[in-house]
Amino acid sequence: MNQIEDMQTFVRIVDAGSITKAAEQMNTVKSAVSRKLAELERRLGVTLLTRTTRSQSLTDSGKSYYQQSLRIIEDVTEVESSIQDEHCALVGRIKLAAPLSFGLLHLAPALREFNDIHPEIHFDLDFNDRKVEIVDEGFDLAIRITQLKDSSLIARKISHTQLVLAASPDYLKSHPRIIHISDFQHGHVKLKYNNSPDNWKLTDVNNNQTQVNIPSVLEANNGEYLSQAALAGMGITYTPDFIIYKYIKLKQLIPILPEIVKPEKLNVYAIYPQTRHLSKRVRFLIDFLSEYFGEVPYWQIL
Repeated sequence: MNQIEDMQTFVRIVDAGSITKAAEQMNTVKSAVSRKLAELERRLGVTLLTRTTRSQSLTDSGKSYYQQSLRIIEDVTEVESSIQDEHCALVGRIKLAAPLSFGLLHLAPALREFNDIHPEIHFDLDFNDRKVEIVDEGFDLAIRITQLKDSSLIARKISHTQLVLAASPDYLKSHPRIIHISDFQHGHVKLKYNNSPDNWKLTDVNNNQTQVNIPSVLEANNGEYLSQAALAGMGITYTPDFIIYKYIKLKQLIPILPEIVKPEKLNVYAIYPQTRHLSKRVRFLIDFLSEYFGEVPYWQIL
């Protein structure tokens, strides 16, 4: 029983789109490939593919087995290559998830630079603000920006970000002046993240915490969209500096009470399953991202 060969056959069937095409690519007969698939499903005790005369589709078990098989095959290739040449280039696929704004603004250029160094790495990217299930969805790695809680996952800090209160010059001119934290309560409106608390918990330089609850005029699940609304003068945003640092440098957005309110810091983590062998290509990527963003990231403004 050659499990790696079974995985390779299954991956070929899925990628080819049919057993017939897979058999052609493998230079064998259709019946042999079909028999291998049936034996694999029988051994695993699950249906991996649902098949009709015209099409095939992966079951949930099939999707999971396909993702895991891809990873294992690539890991085996990597191990064999490293034995043949300890200075070999990194090869294979990395399936990675990241928040949308961070992914587009910062991770994408970092990955392009990584690919310049390691052109044989193929990225499968999911830029989305949802919290992906790393193991169930077959991700090698996820970037999360959070205060990390206990988890079955391993996390390595690669950078950090700070939440910044800001508004446009036009907004600040047309609304009551903000000198103290209590001034937010008088005549101001905010731009709110979906599913975030109604209250802003603001801490001053003396570590006194104040709950600030002001009306929201807009709610969205994306920080870049909220920042555009802030640029248009619609309200006050409380958002990570990696999203608005350029607008602040250009004075299109103005930080509010930067010498009174202590910015809340959130760490940027690379997260992966603790039960998963961490391939050389993923380890190199994590090291690269940690160095790329650095202890003091280029977006830090306060």
